[in-house]
Amino acid sequence: MARQARSSAIIVIAGRRVGAQIPAPRLSGVWPAGRAGIPVAMAGIELRSSAFNDHDLMPERFSRSADNASPPLQWSDPPEGARELVLLCEDAEGRPEPFLHWLVTGIDPRSRGVAEDHVPEGAQEWPNGFGTIGWGGPQPPKGDEPHRYFFHLYAVSAPLDLGPRPTAEEARRAAEQRELASGTMVGLFAR
Repeated sequence: MARQARSSAIIVIAGRRVGAQIPAPRLSGVWPAGRAGIPVAMAGIELRSSAFNDHDLMPERFSRSADNASPPLQWSDPPEGARELVLLCEDAEGRPEPFLHWLVTGIDPRSRGVAEDHVPEGAQEWPNGFGTIGWGGPQPPKGDEPHRYFFHLYAVSAPLDLGPRPTAEEARRAAEQRELASGTMVGLFAR
């Protein structure tokens, strides 16, 4: 019987260093079976934008009070077996819960990005937190510290089962249940 390789890590709990054994990644590129017996890819999807860098301020044109244009996004190859890609943008500082700015499902897994102010061909946009279909740009309260806008791209094993007006949390939970791989980038915005 083969033994699984282990590696050591140092974890700090309440100011004390504690050694821990964690499983080493399998060399096949896949962890043991994930949710619902679906293999989970080790590598994530790289998600980026030509308009702003990860954790940088987003240009004004993407805000709801300006052009309300969706940002251009590019991504790396999803894993084999992905049936579709799901794009979700949420404001982590939304009150009382994360605010949904953009939800796009049915993105062809062969696509590698979306142009500014466009939707991937054949994809479906959903209602955002403002109640309109498609991108709803940042509009945080004036005077707030910059809000964080999380852009998540999920490669999923099957289409999501969503109600007609999913919240950010419902969409994220549905995507995570069928996730093969994902990527995230964060844009900041303040008024």
